[in-house]
Amino acid sequence: MDRIGIEERIKDLACLRAENMYLDDFFLTWDKTDDEIAAVFEVAEILRGMRENNISSKVFDSGLGISLFRDNSTRTRFSYASACNMLGLEVQDLDEGKSQVAHGETVRETANMISFMADVIGIRDDMYIGKGHTYMEEVSKSVEEGHRDGVLEQRPTLVNLQCDIDHPTQSMADALHIINQLGGVENLKGKKVAMTWAYSPSYGKPLSVPQGIIGLLSRFGMDVTLAHPEGYEVMPEVEEVARRNSASSGGSFTKTNSMADAFKDADIVYPKSWAPFSAMEKRTDLYGNGDFDGIDKLEKELLAQNAKHKDWECTEDLMKTTKNGEALYMHCLPADISGVSCKEGEVAASVFDRYRVPLYKEASFKPYIIASMIYLSKFKNPSETLMNLMKNDKNRIF
Repeated sequence: MDRIGIEERIKDLACLRAENMYLDDFFLTWDKTDDEIAAVFEVAEILRGMRENNISSKVFDSGLGISLFRDNSTRTRFSYASACNMLGLEVQDLDEGKSQVAHGETVRETANMISFMADVIGIRDDMYIGKGHTYMEEVSKSVEEGHRDGVLEQRPTLVNLQCDIDHPTQSMADALHIINQLGGVENLKGKKVAMTWAYSPSYGKPLSVPQGIIGLLSRFGMDVTLAHPEGYEVMPEVEEVARRNSASSGGSFTKTNSMADAFKDADIVYPKSWAPFSAMEKRTDLYGNGDFDGIDKLEKELLAQNAKHKDWECTEDLMKTTKNGEALYMHCLPADISGVSCKEGEVAASVFDRYRVPLYKEASFKPYIIASMIYLSKFKNPSETLMNLMKNDKNRIF
């Protein structure tokens, strides 16, 4: 994209109704309007174009981006740091083990104490059903009160870097990858995407990736198929989101217990392991009761259950049944690659190797998506601010 293309996108952004994103958090994609989702894509592409053209996108002279990761992360952690740096913010990790949280400090107190100079707080809390999203809402309420009471000069924006319900930065990056692969968002309509469970030798992978995918891609008139063995259901309320989205967008949402049916004539396949919703609920109850022996027992049961479905693997034979045998293979990474990272896993090594470059490109959209979410929450007139950056024409690298 050249400079003229960037400026044209900025003009397109000005036509979108995204003003309600100003000073608002980004928690769930289905809480945002179509224009707001489109605005996130637009700003992400603009920021990417600016970087390609060596134009500085720094809009903050100072400030902190607080990161709180309650689960392991590589791509999202570095994407968040990259996004904050892209806008001029410095990242500070909150290590709860080294904070007063370990000594019983309340959420309200922690949220305010870390936010004196914070412009954004990114949180990953995806391990326990009913906990992650609730915690994010509590932090949001706490900083809102702190700002209203005059404790905080400004209210930091919260960005969901993955919770128990949704993984919006992942699903939005995935969608932007599809849009670029298919040549425009208008080309998503009528395309079949198979969000399927796949075998993994590990236990307890979050539901938020498959839920994020069906909750977002169903907005674009796509034919979304959710496939999994019996007993691996996702949250019913998220399935209902997908049904509503499909009904309003002219697409469809179907479920099947056959990986083969999901792959047949699919334009896009997304084979990914996750833990059953009912098991994750049980795990949360056991954790709340401090029953760690029960958690160990549940883990063994689930590993044994997984082992019954080793045939749920993305193979070359399955890929041949997709649309013209050339479906776009997607994964949030890291994938369990058969014969490479594990003996038997989600995807055959030959399939993964063939799609390695597109997979890395898929991941590369996440820093821009996160930066876009932050940007739209901080500027009342985002198109005007972006056009001023273009006029200033400050090089990122001198």
